[in-house]
Amino acid sequence: MQNAGIFERSEIKYLVNDFQRAALLSAMKDFLEPDPHGESTICNVYYDTPDFRLIRHSLEKPVYKEKLRIRSYGPAKPGQEIFLEMKKKFDGVVYKRRISLPLAQAEAFLAGETALTGEDGVMEEASWGDRQIARELEYFCSFYGSLEPAVHLCYDRSAYFAKDDSDFRLTFDRNIRWESENLTLTAEPAGARILPAGQSIMEIKTAGAIPLQLSRLIGRLRIPKASLSKYGKAYETMLGDRSSRAWQHTMNIHTFPGGEGMARDGGPAPVRRRNA
Repeated sequence: MQNAGIFERSEIKYLVNDFQRAALLSAMKDFLEPDPHGESTICNVYYDTPDFRLIRHSLEKPVYKEKLRIRSYGPAKPGQEIFLEMKKKFDGVVYKRRISLPLAQAEAFLAGETALTGEDGVMEEASWGDRQIARELEYFCSFYGSLEPAVHLCYDRSAYFAKDDSDFRLTFDRNIRWESENLTLTAEPAGARILPAGQSIMEIKTAGAIPLQLSRLIGRLRIPKASLSKYGKAYETMLGDRSSRAWQHTMNIHTFPGGEGMARDGGPAPVRRRNA
């Protein structure tokens, strides 16, 4: 039986308008069932290095890429358990590892103030599977060294699964908002929108093939594939605004000689200073 904190599947994204979404759901109503989370607002804080190494690498479309985030369903309350997730993608297949723990413990771990495993680790009394994921998360953070909250990103999600296959999921994400100031899951959803009103990201998540009926509907409704990363889109917007005074103030950007806001390894990236 697969660990509930481990996911391995293909994830295919499409860009849909309200008409396409309604038509597809109507045609698939006998095939789909609302997910237990159903209609929800998903809140994430993505963590990255000070020079945005993770997302810059991801946007280069490599064979292998990875991200780290904390997630809650709706704004988190003090003491609430949230998910700490590591998401990897290799050759088109997504591998996700996640554990559940109180928000304060997750933030303390990511700030380097506490450990997940070991004698004083906050996950030491967890199941063997969760401890193994915790060790992977510790290695991830150790490998990248300095990780900081980079973007607070929220969206409203409608989720469904196949009646005859609970591993097949179909989601629609809309009202995708991001900000770079209130970088905590306790913050209310706010910020700039990634997509125009009336558009959603539809995502098919499956370990197998796409059902033939759904594949035909996608073609008939002329629904285009969308290679779109929500965090990546937020970063590209920040990068485009890096010369603005407000953006420089918010992210404490400095420029290297030549004034181009280059990353330490030469890539075009804004760089955040740690607060003194």
